[in-house]
Amino acid sequence: MKTNLIALLGHAALAAALAQTPPPADQPEARTDRNSQIAHAQLLAKARQGRIDVYFAGDSITRRWGATDYPELLANWRENFFGWNAANFGWGADTLQNILWRLTNGELDGVNPKVAVLLAGTNNVGKTVPPEGDAEKVADITRGLHAILRVIEAKAPDAVIILMGIFPRNDGMAVMPTIDKINRNLSGLADGKRIRYLNINAKLADSKGRLFDGMSHDGLHPTVKGYQVWADALKPIFRELLGPPAKEDLAPPPTGDPSAGR
Repeated sequence: MKTNLIALLGHAALAAALAQTPPPADQPEARTDRNSQIAHAQLLAKARQGRIDVYFAGDSITRRWGATDYPELLANWRENFFGWNAANFGWGADTLQNILWRLTNGELDGVNPKVAVLLAGTNNVGKTVPPEGDAEKVADITRGLHAILRVIEAKAPDAVIILMGIFPRNDGMAVMPTIDKINRNLSGLADGKRIRYLNINAKLADSKGRLFDGMSHDGLHPTVKGYQVWADALKPIFRELLGPPAKEDLAPPPTGDPSAGR
């Protein structure tokens, strides 16, 4: 009886561990927390409002720039992108799997943007390097980003995709070589036409990946200064593809973190 109980407990522990193991980065995975579900519903509604010529996809680094609960960052967003009909579809703490799920579950359907900007992957990188090395992590994240690109290409066939290199993160400097390896892979996914690779890390950080003063307040998320570096790199591309910004902006109104309003 004791032996059987130990075996059962062992199987239960294994099952629990497997349940907590995320799928590969190229497989969609839904967020199950209520706040993320509400945000998904809001973003679905957003996708059906107004006119969206520039579609931003990503995690919290993307989200905060155009969110109502970060008014200083939202002001910077408007200063840079008003007139280009830009809309932000980032969501905080999303992995590549989560972004892939949102894009395959309606958030890009019928939007037909002319430009899509994708910055994602840092939540899959995390803060530490696996004991066995980062080769599989690098390959997995590359596959995940490639899968997202394929979905964007299919759902927004007329869009030029700007694929951003993953930004430096200083809350875990050990992962900077991992980020550099992934970014080298990402550069190979771009053709310079339909998919353009844009890496601004040399303007955010030094050659070792250490962020310059004022670029981030927590080693991960940009400040207004950091976002302005990103905007300065994007705007010449927007001008090339869309022309100068119009005097009127037709994009849907920004959303925010549902929990911020409770």
